[in-house]
Amino acid sequence: MLISFEGGEGAGKSTLIHRLYHHLLPLEKPLLLTRAPGSTSVGELLRELLLNPEEKPLSLPAELFLFLADRAEHVDKVIRPALLQKTVVLCDRFNDSTAAYQGGARGFGVKWIQTLCDFATQGLQPDLTFYLDIEPSLGLSRVMRSKDRLEQEKLTFHEEVRNTYLSIAQQEPKRFYILDGSQSPDELFQTALRILIPYWEC
Repeated sequence: MLISFEGGEGAGKSTLIHRLYHHLLPLEKPLLLTRAPGSTSVGELLRELLLNPEEKPLSLPAELFLFLADRAEHVDKVIRPALLQKTVVLCDRFNDSTAAYQGGARGFGVKWIQTLCDFATQGLQPDLTFYLDIEPSLGLSRVMRSKDRLEQEKLTFHEEVRNTYLSIAQQEPKRFYILDGSQSPDELFQTALRILIPYWEC
């Protein structure tokens, strides 16, 4: 089973995914925690190019295709082999991030981006997606460290990211669970765990 975690900047998804991972790890079912971009040797290089604000600016098509290159390598080298070994994969960002950021906020078009993602992943889709929804202004105020390239975008960019996520969630209600990212980490953890356990026990 592939479970993806999505959300805007400062929504708390990385905190949530790590808490769930450490909670589920002792339950004697194969489990993998991974992230995008990154998680392969190629992916870490791409992550540096994509997110480091000190790198030279990328053209928007270059940014898009670097994310897709990471996705293809990630699925081929990490995610699909784990799934074939009956491992539950918790993935911090997957195709929906590309659809929201590049398809929606960058203006490439969500359907076209979803087609490219489908090609890059050879049709692999999450079985379950947690989307942590938060007002972009609140989420960005939580980002205390030095901001990466995407976090430095204007508020209108992040508002479009959120709108696109909500649109995708509305179109795929059986896969998407929308969580309130303004809640405390403990509340988010308990809510996500209640949703996840029935899937885990199948």
